[in-house]
Amino acid sequence: MSDSTINTAELGEKIVNVLKTIYDPEIPVDIYELGLIYDVFVNEDNDVKILMTLTTPNCPVAETLPQEVEEKVKSLNEVNNAEVEITFDPPWTQELMSEEAKLELGML
Repeated sequence: MSDSTINTAELGEKIVNVLKTIYDPEIPVDIYELGLIYDVFVNEDNDVKILMTLTTPNCPVAETLPQEVEEKVKSLNEVNNAEVEITFDPPWTQELMSEEAKLELGML
């Protein structure tokens, strides 16, 4: 395993930790545990691309949430650039929530 592989994995963990500080304003659970983050890509230049969704296409935070994700991820020293892409394919369902999130919301 090369150094860059380890660094990318470490950076991935740091990004996830940042994502866990961002909450959906309507649900008291962070966006990572909610299952809104579909994928995090980090290239060798430490450019980050995050593929995420929203709970609904007309979500009130459709404009601000992706921006908040970008800003917070960019604030990591190791990150060169961050870009968020919103997708509704597949659409978000409660099935994507972690056990922790379901427990938090009294769904278990």
